[in-house]
Amino acid sequence: MPPKRTVKRVLCDPAAPQWRNSEGQPAVQTAEDYSSLRPEYTHWSLYANTRETSIMSTINPPKALLFDVFGTLVDWRTTVTHTLSTQAAHALNSPSASVPTSVRLFASTISWPDFAQEWRDTYKAFTASQLSASSKKSQKHAFKTVDQHHHDSLVRLLADHNLTGLWSADQLHAIAQIWHFIDPWLDASPALHDLSKSFILCTLSNGNVALLRDLAAHADLPFSRTLSSEHFGAYKPSPLVYNGAAEHLGLRNDQCALVAAHLADLKAARDCGYQTIYVERVDEEDWGAEEVMAARREGWVDMWIGLEDQKVSLGGLAEIRGRFAVGNGYVGGRVWGGIADQIKA
Repeated sequence: MPPKRTVKRVLCDPAAPQWRNSEGQPAVQTAEDYSSLRPEYTHWSLYANTRETSIMSTINPPKALLFDVFGTLVDWRTTVTHTLSTQAAHALNSPSASVPTSVRLFASTISWPDFAQEWRDTYKAFTASQLSASSKKSQKHAFKTVDQHHHDSLVRLLADHNLTGLWSADQLHAIAQIWHFIDPWLDASPALHDLSKSFILCTLSNGNVALLRDLAAHADLPFSRTLSSEHFGAYKPSPLVYNGAAEHLGLRNDQCALVAAHLADLKAARDCGYQTIYVERVDEEDWGAEEVMAARREGWVDMWIGLEDQKVSLGGLAEIRGRFAVGNGYVGGRVWGGIADQIKA
């Protein structure tokens, strides 16, 4: 296993106490302020909006941005809920469908948004159980893909809600495949196209490879590499995934930054030496409010993009693009020939 990252943090969150003055106001407003606080950083960049100032050192910018996908790049909740509700309506109203009367009754009262959330929650329990199983070295562990889980868990959930028979076997298979065609957050595609000019862009998701490739094509997400937990026979937050991804890219762990809307994922990546970028998305964070506040105070997230920041930049990934100043030839406060050029070198 590669050593844990020992370099000094290259990004900071000015909301943390060490970046505030005695009156509680941000202590860093100008280049001179930053130089006086951290004189060892001679190259720096300053991105400011009305809410927060974020500072990034160019001593060690990431060469690769690796992205969690579900919730971070794509809005699974809207797409899955819409699919379930429209397919249920189609089955109930189809003259050729033979849906049992009892199933019709239960289907008329089901909350499809709640059902979609339950379906997503089974995925979280599934990956946790797979992580536990893979950690028991005395047992042989057969890797099960997320595609397989989505189908099996849909069948179980329908049975739990007395909805078995609402859809045929072929229809169930098609509905389970909706995870291949989730619509993106509006900021995802345009920001990734810009970021791809300066960084290696890569998925790092628990979704299987076929699913991720379909998603990228459907949502126009321009990844140069598709990496999945499937490649490493383990699910995040296993270190095998983060370490394996960096090795696959031919990079040190500290040359990689994970972008995610889930702090648990980022914490595991950070423990493996990754840089970390948090993009808050509505209803995506599993940690409670106190845990989130503690994580922000502790400052182990290198770049923190809250919902308040996105009001100005029109989206989390657009905010990343802005802080890296991608698009005007600047990354991290100095002109690069392009970080992509350094990667090729």
